[in-house]
Amino acid sequence: MSNLATDILIIGGGVIGACGALYLTRAGREVTLVERGELCGEASRGNACWVAAGHSLPTAAPGVLGQGMRWLLDSGSPFHIKPRPSLDLARWLWRFRAACAQEQMMESARSLLELNRTSLALFRELAAEPGLDFGFTEDGVLHLHLSDKYRQAGEKQAALLRGIGVEARSLDRAGLEKVEPNLRAGIESGIFYPEHAHLDPVKLVEALAAQAEAEGATILTRTAVTGFGQESGRIRTVRTAQGTFAPREVVLAAGAWSSLWARELGAPILMQPAKGYSVTVKRRTAQQGPTRCLSVDDYKVAVTPLDAARFRFSSTLELAGFDPSINPKRLRVNRDALQAVLPDMESLDAEEPWSGYRPLTPDSLPYIGRSEQIGNLIFATGHGMLGITQGPITGKLVAEIVTGDAPTADLSPLRPERYA
Repeated sequence: MSNLATDILIIGGGVIGACGALYLTRAGREVTLVERGELCGEASRGNACWVAAGHSLPTAAPGVLGQGMRWLLDSGSPFHIKPRPSLDLARWLWRFRAACAQEQMMESARSLLELNRTSLALFRELAAEPGLDFGFTEDGVLHLHLSDKYRQAGEKQAALLRGIGVEARSLDRAGLEKVEPNLRAGIESGIFYPEHAHLDPVKLVEALAAQAEAEGATILTRTAVTGFGQESGRIRTVRTAQGTFAPREVVLAAGAWSSLWARELGAPILMQPAKGYSVTVKRRTAQQGPTRCLSVDDYKVAVTPLDAARFRFSSTLELAGFDPSINPKRLRVNRDALQAVLPDMESLDAEEPWSGYRPLTPDSLPYIGRSEQIGNLIFATGHGMLGITQGPITGKLVAEIVTGDAPTADLSPLRPERYA
């Protein structure tokens, strides 16, 4: 059987792959996207649904690793590292430790802010297109502090973000009630970040993929990649369940699984699957739940109003490898957070809890760029908890890499093999 020709083969059907398919198709390229399951089936499906332009401080920050070590034995903690013999984890933690330095953190924050703001602008453009309806709502996020400890930490974080140009408004109780009228009594302080939106991630990915397909792309679901053929520093063939492709360029956008394929290809990247949880709740009344995005900082829990009928709460950064188990203790902590800030949360009409793997790099910056080892391999992965946020800018940058156009954002901090 002859190989299937395509100009660009994208591996991965989440938000990054779908954005890449649309922007590459609009750049005049012949695009085929392959996804082993259904579109938006992994981390893109159950995330917090945030477009967090102002959320530009990296996970790696002074004191974070030490806190993680103190939380090591507490499986209900928001940042849990499961002890296990893993050289990859040890190397990742060593690089994460270096990225926690103040100067490195602020360099990463400036890069993240450029990506996030540019992506928010692209989201506005996409949401304005006829037929692209994905529930895009731009109304900010409110960070809540239940204790003096987290109020001080929140103000310190806000000061750092203000220093790089992010708007952050400190609020008293009266200000909180104007932003979120459904809060419980007793919450006296919070910080509002207006550069923030939310959306429905499933509608987003399906709409982008459908639009790309309408403009000429080929979208193949239930098409698992099974292997590669390489020659002279290039990928010559990609074997899949639907046949063997002979692409000119390959875009690796497979989320947390990208590191496994990268290793097989001989272009390893340093990345850990960071498990997170979410639960989607059906509102019993229109008044139940939040009216806008909330962050309960004491619990590290995000709460998102998906639409008039549903809201979602999500949390946790758990470095446990590819472990699909769901920790009931962490789910109880999440519910405690809801009950602490919102009324009528004691009995919830909730769907089954979801867990998924965020592809986390040591410095929280994604890997976007052409491989130094394999000439026709382009990385588009490692977005951590900002995959939805950075989807459009990543798709646009990948298209610019392929076409040779000047990049919309600085690619130098995003070099895929910076930890090789």
